[in-house]
Amino acid sequence: MSDAGAGSYVEQGEFRRDTNYITTRITADGSEGYPVEPGRYRLVAARACPWANRTLIVRRLLGLEPVLSVGLCGPTHDKLSWTFDLDPGGVDPVLGIHRLRDAYLARFPDYPRGITVPALVEIGTGQVVTNDYAQMTLDFSTEWAAYHRAGAPDLYPEARRDEIDELNREVFREVNNGVYRCGFAGSQDAYDAAYTRLFTALDRLSERLSTQRYLVGDTITEADVRLFTTLARFDPVYHGHFKCNRSKLSEMPVLWAYARDLFHTPGFGDTIDFAQIKEHYYAVHRDINPTAIIPDGPDLSNWLTPHHRDQLGGRPFGEGTPPPPPHPAERVPPIA
Repeated sequence: MSDAGAGSYVEQGEFRRDTNYITTRITADGSEGYPVEPGRYRLVAARACPWANRTLIVRRLLGLEPVLSVGLCGPTHDKLSWTFDLDPGGVDPVLGIHRLRDAYLARFPDYPRGITVPALVEIGTGQVVTNDYAQMTLDFSTEWAAYHRAGAPDLYPEARRDEIDELNREVFREVNNGVYRCGFAGSQDAYDAAYTRLFTALDRLSERLSTQRYLVGDTITEADVRLFTTLARFDPVYHGHFKCNRSKLSEMPVLWAYARDLFHTPGFGDTIDFAQIKEHYYAVHRDINPTAIIPDGPDLSNWLTPHHRDQLGGRPFGEGTPPPPPHPAERVPPIA
């Protein structure tokens, strides 16, 4: 079970993502039984997974590190679960478990679906609360507002939520999930249709971003976070592994500059571990890459080149400020 989506399947050659998640929410008023409280929950993520990567970015941008700890799974996993291979003894030091599956079964002994990251786990009970990644980051911006750092950006401004929501739906359908629709297509016709949909959407986004620095307004929002995690994986993984090969990201000038702009923004690039990303996709997706050989390329030093997007104006954090450098324990390896 990979970030392709546990329980996802191919129907008539077309990849279908299972989007049924544990929808319990952690809210400021605790109306669903789980109130926002510092130190009560642990975010379990994996740097390899684009859906989990979103939560790591938003947590950084909003400054939730002091109130919401993070447990990081390794880049690979077996058929049962993501595992804490990066920790001593392969055990999460806070939850005391080897497999994320244990937290799911602690709450749902007969849990029938796959074990996915990101997940929020209640530390005291060891039980998973939610794995609804799309709602999770929106709640970080709204329900956890009392614990945002001074100068945190407004990633989900109330006046623009309808626009952000609409764009997020399109980006999910055509891009975030679109690359998987290409990679896991079970027929030539399904692949051809998926390929066309993906690059039509990328061209449309390129046109939108040709005259504005960010997707919605003149500051970073939730919409930029959701697009960025797919773009960051495009050349290292999706272009070759998923056959999304009309163009590399680095050959699409507007999107390439936009992605580098975000990569250079504190909170984005400092959550990206390209080695873990490549290891996950090429080692776990044995149906696509049966040898599990991880390619040496591409050269990723081009992510460090100037982007010049600041010429379009805009202020990344609006009236706020950049987050401080990540805690030493959460730093990623620099690009060589």
